[in-house]
Amino acid sequence: MTLTRPPVTRSAWVRLAAVLALTPPLRLAALRHAVPPETPCRSGCAACATPVGLDRPVPALTPVARCPRCRARVGPPPGSVEVAVLAALVLLGTLDLPLFALLAAGWWLAWAVPLALVDAAVHRLPDRLTWPAAGGTWLLLGAAALTGAGPGPWVRATVCGLALAAGFATTTLLLGRRGFGLGDAKLALGTGALLGWYGWTAPVLGLVLTFLLSALVAGILLVARRVRWTSHLPFGPFLILGTALTLALLG
Repeated sequence: MTLTRPPVTRSAWVRLAAVLALTPPLRLAALRHAVPPETPCRSGCAACATPVGLDRPVPALTPVARCPRCRARVGPPPGSVEVAVLAALVLLGTLDLPLFALLAAGWWLAWAVPLALVDAAVHRLPDRLTWPAAGGTWLLLGAAALTGAGPGPWVRATVCGLALAAGFATTTLLLGRRGFGLGDAKLALGTGALLGWYGWTAPVLGLVLTFLLSALVAGILLVARRVRWTSHLPFGPFLILGTALTLALLG
């Protein structure tokens, strides 16, 4: 029996083209901002200082993620950005949203990829990434309200974003380093608004999934002795993943 390979659909080629187009700037954003607080953004290879930019993306901003001069690893792990972008595109394809609300989800996901990678690498969520993510999401949801969805979902999204951010910021003020960081609060502005578009219970579901994921990963790392009880895990990646899972469930 002869096995035939199924034809590649047009959507698959579109996704591949989108991945190739989006990953270099997202890799560059993660590379530049994955530095300790109060440290200037990185402009090149940490090992030999070779400049890295969109005018010279190969091989530093490709899935290889290697410096063109010394071959040291540059930025996020090889393939990580590409897998994240592909997953985001697949998620967007499952969402049943008005055009501008769908654009809002795409905008947030585009910023969420470097934010998750930066927080995982250096435990910080820089303002240069969190503010555009939240502001663009809110404005695009407002455009969705103006073009047919009505003011109700946008008002709810605004309230949810502000409430979630205020809750995270309050833990910082009350608990200090034992609470969430202000970067988490700024990230929550966009996540709360995006989930709030779906309804009042969507942000609650997102938080439940976020905490379940963080507890599961923390437990696995403790059993593997990769962390201690006193270790601090970055919360941003879990909040982003919990939000993405909630979007997938709600469609």
